[in-house]
Amino acid sequence: MRDVADQPGRDGGLRAARPITPAYLERAALYYLERYGASAEMLRRVLKRRVETRCRLRGEAPDDFSEMVEATVARALGAGLVDDAAFASAKVRSLRRRGGSARAIGAKLAAKGVDRDTVGAALAGEEEGGEDEAARAYARRRRLGPYRQPAARAAARERDLAVMARAGFSFTLARRVIDAETEDDLLGP
Repeated sequence: MRDVADQPGRDGGLRAARPITPAYLERAALYYLERYGASAEMLRRVLKRRVETRCRLRGEAPDDFSEMVEATVARALGAGLVDDAAFASAKVRSLRRRGGSARAIGAKLAAKGVDRDTVGAALAGEEEGGEDEAARAYARRRRLGPYRQPAARAAARERDLAVMARAGFSFTLARRVIDAETEDDLLGP
């Protein structure tokens, strides 16, 4: 959805932005939610940005519409369009497949406005060994340790450990992944 303030009117001049109404905010919320999975806080931020843009064009104060934004977010929550727990679970699965550590996932979800308890529940609800699988996936994706060329492994060991640590994996787990001789050693008992 784009604002109409930049579109020419019938007489060739620019049209004024339409007023902010509950119907406009609901349409904006639905437009956003049909494209992206979101937490309640993400939806709130999107709607506030839309309101700020319209208010700037109309010369109004964005704070006057904060109750309207909150009501729209509450309706989306009540209708089940936004569910922080489901969003967190889906994000955990997705980020784990890419090799995300629990620390990195927690930070990303916190940045998206998901509370710590919901993140903890989503991480606890995943399969056992998720951190190990994520570390292997991260090493494979970044070509670290056993996924590196054999001739360059010894020289790059410290750097690989540092990369794993920056990604949020524990030193013990990083060392186990990086020091594995082959890929099959990672999948062992």
